[in-house]
Amino acid sequence: MIRMARRRSFDVTRLPGFTAIAILAFVLLYAPIVTLVIYSFNGSSSVNLWGGFSLQWYRIAFENEAVQSAAVRSFVIAASASMIATTVATLAALGTTRRGKFPGQTIIYVMINQPLMVPEIVTAVALLIFFASIKIATGYTGLGYLILAHSAFCVPFAYLPIRARLEGMDSAMETAAADLYASPVQTFRHITLPLLMPGVLAGAMLAFVISLDDVIITEFVKSAGQDTLPTYMLGQLRRALTPEVNAISTVLLAVTIVILTAFFLMTRKRD
Repeated sequence: MIRMARRRSFDVTRLPGFTAIAILAFVLLYAPIVTLVIYSFNGSSSVNLWGGFSLQWYRIAFENEAVQSAAVRSFVIAASASMIATTVATLAALGTTRRGKFPGQTIIYVMINQPLMVPEIVTAVALLIFFASIKIATGYTGLGYLILAHSAFCVPFAYLPIRARLEGMDSAMETAAADLYASPVQTFRHITLPLLMPGVLAGAMLAFVISLDDVIITEFVKSAGQDTLPTYMLGQLRRALTPEVNAISTVLLAVTIVILTAFFLMTRKRD
């Protein structure tokens, strides 16, 4: 009977056409990325005509002062926004999961995750109006607006993995620490935070990547001379498209892969 039950168990991989659909999905997902990487080594100035293998567009991109300043600006904004968003998300996750049910809990969840449900263009317009009035009142037009705008948008992305980690954590160790007269701060520092760290790292990584490639909010909030790599590339696409854009995109792809690999190794050791 056990053998018959195993034979009759549902297996999605045995459905007709599963293999073909899976292959098609992977081709649609990764064929454009592979094409982008290949043509970043194109020796021709055309993006669709192969002119032989060359690294000239990487050299041109690295020597381009506009690309250098945009890259530094992008990483500064992404790093700052991810730290702020992760801190706020951690506090929000602790406040909404490390206590019992309370009135308005669902509304708080909705408010925290609001940027995920509302079209990004709506958030961008709202931030534009909000920060424009502050710029007029204060005269300050620095990167602080972009950092705050990215932080506000990235909070729900950091919140989701942190909350998921908290909900999967057993509170027995925290209770035991309290029984041993540990203060709330000591319990959080020595018990909760180490156990929560994989979720915090996941939230920070996700917030960093989301901020790094954001275009819409950056376009609406930035002042003159505050281009990030995505907005710089968008500007280049509007002018003259060259394989330099492919080279920059490939470098961003490599940075993302390195971050993902480092995070995987780090969380695997902790788990």
